[in-house]
Amino acid sequence: MFHAFSARIWYLAGTSHSVLGDPYVGGKPRTSAGGRRQSKSQKTKALGTNKWQATVEAVVKAVVSIKFCFTSPFDTRQCREGGRCIFDNHEEVDAYPVYRDPLHDFGILKFDPKAIKYMPVDALALRPDCASDFNTCYCQASAAAGGGSSGSPVVNINGYAVALQTGGRADGASTDYFLPLDRPLRALKCLQDKKPITRGDIQCQFLLKPLDECRRLGLGPEWEAQMRKTFPKETNMLVAQMVLPDGPSHGKVEVGDVLVKVNDEMLTQFSRFDAILDSLVGETVTLLLSRRGEKVEVQIEIGDLHKITPDRFVSVSGGIFHDLSYLQALRHGVACNGVYVCEAGGSWRFDSGDNNWLVQSIDHKETPDIKTFIEVMQDVPDKARVVVAYKHLRDLHTLNTAIMQINSYWTNKMKLAVRSDRTGLWDFSDLADTLPLIPPVPTKATFITLKNIQEPAVAKLIQSLVYVSCNISLKADGFPRDWPWGMGLVIDADKGLVVTSRAIVPHNFCDITITIAESIHVAANILFLHPHKNYAIIQYDPKLVDASVLSAQLSSEEIAQGASTYFIGFNESGRIVHALTTATDIFPMNTPHDPGRSRYRAVNIDAIKIDTKLSESCGSGVLVAQNGTNSDTGGWFTYYLGLTTPTILYVVRLLRRSIVPKLRMLPVEFEAITMSEACDMGVFEHRITQVYKENTTYYRLFMVIRRAFEQEEKGDNFLRVGDILLTLNGNIVTEISGLDDMYSNGVLEAVIVRKREELVLNVPTIAADDVETARAILFCGATIHRPHHAVRQQNSKLFSEVYVSAVAAGSPSHQYQLPLPSFITHVDGEQTPDLDSFLAASIKIQNGKCMSFDGVAWVIAMKKNDCYFTTMEVAKDPAEASGFRCVTYDGGKVIVGEGT
Repeated sequence: MFHAFSARIWYLAGTSHSVLGDPYVGGKPRTSAGGRRQSKSQKTKALGTNKWQATVEAVVKAVVSIKFCFTSPFDTRQCREGGRCIFDNHEEVDAYPVYRDPLHDFGILKFDPKAIKYMPVDALALRPDCASDFNTCYCQASAAAGGGSSGSPVVNINGYAVALQTGGRADGASTDYFLPLDRPLRALKCLQDKKPITRGDIQCQFLLKPLDECRRLGLGPEWEAQMRKTFPKETNMLVAQMVLPDGPSHGKVEVGDVLVKVNDEMLTQFSRFDAILDSLVGETVTLLLSRRGEKVEVQIEIGDLHKITPDRFVSVSGGIFHDLSYLQALRHGVACNGVYVCEAGGSWRFDSGDNNWLVQSIDHKETPDIKTFIEVMQDVPDKARVVVAYKHLRDLHTLNTAIMQINSYWTNKMKLAVRSDRTGLWDFSDLADTLPLIPPVPTKATFITLKNIQEPAVAKLIQSLVYVSCNISLKADGFPRDWPWGMGLVIDADKGLVVTSRAIVPHNFCDITITIAESIHVAANILFLHPHKNYAIIQYDPKLVDASVLSAQLSSEEIAQGASTYFIGFNESGRIVHALTTATDIFPMNTPHDPGRSRYRAVNIDAIKIDTKLSESCGSGVLVAQNGTNSDTGGWFTYYLGLTTPTILYVVRLLRRSIVPKLRMLPVEFEAITMSEACDMGVFEHRITQVYKENTTYYRLFMVIRRAFEQEEKGDNFLRVGDILLTLNGNIVTEISGLDDMYSNGVLEAVIVRKREELVLNVPTIAADDVETARAILFCGATIHRPHHAVRQQNSKLFSEVYVSAVAAGSPSHQYQLPLPSFITHVDGEQTPDLDSFLAASIKIQNGKCMSFDGVAWVIAMKKNDCYFTTMEVAKDPAEASGFRCVTYDGGKVIVGEGT
């Protein structure tokens, strides 16, 4: 059974409002408030209302609400997955699109009527003939329809559908537009008769123009007289508005031509013109045109509209491509050919976030269509850097070029998706695996020279600076960006060690490339992520670099307030800038947390401010003493604050000895307090005196302001919010650097003040690796992993070890509104305290089956969809070439690597 409409409310022809109430009940005339009987006109009105009410009660059983989602970007919008039909009695069945018109605003869905158990399934009769006053392509009405009403049937008092609600004004005006049903009825009959729905077109857009305008365009009086005689009620004619280049009408029809006859038949309506074109696909049609007062007759071959409407797309290296559609060509007035960039992601970085690009060539090989594009991409090896030429649909006169690295880090297969009108689904197939990586060879390069710097040691630092770019295709840890980039500082040229900001390398799921001397591109791996100090240390293969790279000298002394220093950084364009400046302030801080998004935050650090505007325009950089030693490195997001280098020396020394540090840490955040505040909170006088003697620059102590949840802490040997830290392992703490003992000790002796009482605690630390994400599960479009450090910093309790970090648009998790962020505690009633139990419970659920998710204060039911969103596990694995192990769970099968 086919049903052409979907809606949440319905409309009555001839009215300006939706009918939802019960205006008249019973068989007796209703009396007014004063008890008087109704007049004859009132009785007639009541009978009419009663008739409408009966019509509504019959029609509503054939009107459904459609819940759908877009599983992937496609053409003007996205490719449709289908969805659910919800009937008037709230029964729900699956529905699949079996036809969508290439031009007109309607489609047809298919569902199984046997799945409806508790109500009879009725169908509305489509009667476009009952709308005899509809003589234009779209009808305007004052229906004041709300959002979500598109697809609603417009019915007459006899219950016949006469039009389709298609849209309305977005500015609040109660203006709506209805589509007559002649073309939907034809499509429905073709489907019922199992005949192809032919659609013809000549790639010329016509508009209805009033006769006075047609006369100004050159319509002669004899043609106007004949038209008025043939169609006495018509006042419009069809006029050519746009002719697409290289199409069937190109060179034959001109903009402004008035259409008089088609195959010697005079017509003025789109419906008749469409009917002729649809019935003569592949044949020649004769058009009689009036052009500037002259009669012009042309013969045009009618093209197949379905052939210029894409039914497939290709996904490769994070991007989605298909042939340019007729709708996009009409929208921009361009020839209907070329490879259209539907989604630019992964390896594909165009000039803006806009997707309206046409790929002209890849690696100097032209790509006129998607077939050729596939052939070219199959010859591109992994990690290859190729020249991509492209144009924007709004500016085809400008040819843009860019060098892009084709990367299969997360998606190593090129896939083809083809729409199936039989099933209503998209069928995916593997076109090819990405060609193996060509073994890299050493590359030679020389560094530029920094000018106008008097100190040679400072100018020489250019040989220690590299450009770090990161490709993040897996959303994890709440990180918001896809392509972060910035400066890195080489700290060991012999081992290829580079320190950079965690704003650039936020977590383990990163594909990193380092550019040296603006010429050499090498891959890098993550060696170390600091849990507090906002820096990462990565490593490249120095054997691949034939350049005079120098190891930067890291200062072991803290930079002082007021010290003169050089700032060297990358500006927004990735160019190196520098300036002589001054350190204006050095202060302890914690990066402010975002309650709505748990992402990495630097805490318990000394931050540096400098007196130059360059620091605000550079996302990363270094401060250099006049002797060439680095006093500062880093910066993050929009805070533009520096990090002192002595804090990283301990880690650097271990890495230079090929020892990967296994840090410990206190899961707390500290804030500096003044001596007056310390006195008011119960710190003894002799402790205040100790502070005065210990630090003559800053008089302060540190108080615990936030605890990260790590475990159920029992007993008193744990720091609590409000505790004032006096000493750590016997040393009084007046500087952030005094906390560094936490990183190398399992237990710390801490002297604190709690509730005006001085206590000695043996405080245990925790392993820093435990708060970094090294494993993730992709399930129904949701990215799920253990709660990372930022979550633990912001939550006083962890409800489970199953944390929802991200949700893909168009996925079941998005469609069924899985809360973000959230914890999952049960799946189908089965407790899931950790990732292993969650994975075991989720892979048992069959495709298309509903499941329940229990979380904190909510329960949702979700339907699994393996067709578009398979279950996948990604885990860090140094034994793999990519550094990660990927396992796909598809229909009960366990596939090592990426599934189909």
